[in-house]
Order: sequence, then structure tokens, then C-alpha cells
Amino acid sequence: MEKEKELRKLINVLRRTARMAMQTEWTGGQQDAAPFCVEQYNRVLLRLKDLDESVGTVFSPLPDGSSLSVTAMACRQLAAYYEDEVRGAHWKWDGPKAYGFVYNAEAFKEFWKNSAQEFEDLGEFIRESIEEWFRVNKKKGKKKGDSSEKKEKKV
Repeated sequence: MEKEKELRKLINVLRRTARMAMQTEWTGGQQDAAPFCVEQYNRVLLRLKDLDESVGTVFSPLPDGSSLSVTAMACRQLAAYYEDEVRGAHWKWDGPKAYGFVYNAEAFKEFWKNSAQEFEDLGEFIRESIEEWFRVNKKKGKKKGDSSEKKEKKV
């Protein structure tokens, strides 16, 4: 396989591994996810060292027992190391990008110029309404608890 093509594939694996690790961390996923993600990172790093010896001076394998968060960070950093070499190859677009996706900066500037006030208004509405929302939901929670207590007493 051509080196550049393989490099793009390995970077894609790192990006997806980082995303899966963080999603699993946030959702409280399976305990075997962390060892799998660590092993995947270490395998990709090993292959990258075969393709590019210099990567070994900057990155080292993750130890067993590394958390999902640490693994996600390591994957993102390693992918970022090659970002200039694979820029645009994955997305077929060579515009500015943030990790994991690309965006059109000019379109965003235009959008923000036209919509910034609306977002500020939305933020203000949320800040003003959040206390009321908590108060209402707290009452709903008490009512649910009250009805379950009554059912338990009847049984």
C-alpha cells in the first residue's frame, strides 16, 4: 500500500478511536473499551513508527490501564502530528479545520455576523429561565416520589 494512503487510513483510525473513547467515557460504557482503545492506539503508533521513525521520539505507547480520556487525548495528539501531511485528503477539501471536521471560515463569519445577536438573546433567555426550569422539575420529581411511596404503603 502506498505510504500516503496508509498514513491517511491510520490517522482516520486514530480519529475514530479518540471519538469512540470519549463517547464511551461520557456514556459510562463497557469496562473492556479502555483496554481495546489503548491497544488500538499502541498498534497504530507501532505501524507509524515503521513508516516514520521520527514519530517515536515524540510519542510513546500508552501503558496498560490508561483511561479512556487519556487514550482519546493521545489519539488526537498523534493524529494532529500528521495533520499537515493528510490535510484535505480525508475530506477532499483543503480549508481550515478543527479536529475531526472541516468548516468554511467565510461562511461561518457571514453566519455569525447575521446571527450573533440571536445567539446572545438565546443565551440570555436560557440564563433567565434555568432557575424556573429547575424549580418545576424539582416539583415533578417530588410528585413522582410521593406516588411511589403511596403504592409501597398499599402493598
